[in-house]
Amino acid sequence: MKALVYTGTEKLEYKNFSDPNLINEESIVKVTASGICGSDMHAYHGKDERRIPPLILGHEVSGIIDKGNEKGKKVVLNPLITCGNCEYCKSGNEHLCSKRVLLGMNRPIERQGGFAELVLVPNKNIYELPNDLDINKAPIAEPTAVSLHAVELGEKHLKKTFKEARCLVIGGGAIGLLCALILEKIKNCKEIVLSEPNKKRLDVCSKNLSSKCTVPNDKSLVDSSFDVVFDTVGLEITRQDAIKKVKPGGSIIHIGLTQPSGVFDFRKATLQEVTFIGTYCYTNKDFENTLKLLSKNEIGNLDWIEFRSLSEGAEAFKQIHDGSCSAPKIILLP
Repeated sequence: MKALVYTGTEKLEYKNFSDPNLINEESIVKVTASGICGSDMHAYHGKDERRIPPLILGHEVSGIIDKGNEKGKKVVLNPLITCGNCEYCKSGNEHLCSKRVLLGMNRPIERQGGFAELVLVPNKNIYELPNDLDINKAPIAEPTAVSLHAVELGEKHLKKTFKEARCLVIGGGAIGLLCALILEKIKNCKEIVLSEPNKKRLDVCSKNLSSKCTVPNDKSLVDSSFDVVFDTVGLEITRQDAIKKVKPGGSIIHIGLTQPSGVFDFRKATLQEVTFIGTYCYTNKDFENTLKLLSKNEIGNLDWIEFRSLSEGAEAFKQIHDGSCSAPKIILLP
């Protein structure tokens, strides 16, 4: 099969790769579409110890079952593979499973990803494509599940309803835009601001949101004025911005993974009883709920997605890296 293979820091090669071998309780899916995630970019930059080259990245995947159960069925993949037996899996919190692995990782267990013509997936991680969801857009289900989980975590810790709350979303990538869309269209939040320094991406967000979209240094973004802040970037500078902007008693929902550490105002967090919540993925229930809301077009038509050929994937990564790409999400088509 053909695949886009991560071969070294900032290096991707479109080349022949061995087909996956069918094993019990798994199926081989012929990939229709696969999205580029921020964590794929971390690997591309050589900053993810779980993804070591050579490796096929990509975990936001839709396709058609090629071999295994229910051949020919159109499907969407939940790439988060868990043990099913631990206390977290048994309590519906499988996203916290200590043995969780993801498609497109090779540590601790090798799982080739979806930037390829074929991918091997456990049957329990395969979901039938909803009738009203475009199979090419369907890979957006995975980041939408991440965003839905994050928004609902924020909702649990609010001291008021989202309808009454003031929310700041830091970052206009896919997760940031999806969080803002869910807040607007699902949670009926009336006051949302999205901040993004890339003016091309900011323009895309502005066209798809009713909420205010602005640059991070906008003087209207007053310190200590937001009930909840979603940091979808995860840089030291965005964490610093989040703690400045959050109100006393408010919450920071930290979704981004760009920088693992850095300076943070723990004094304000302590004195003003700010809740800091880290979140990375989602539960199976979140994924199922996401497919329902996408099939009903509840967060819009998703026209902000950009499609590229898998063979041109290396250039897409490069453009995301250098900031010349305006699309919050690029989906690659084999």
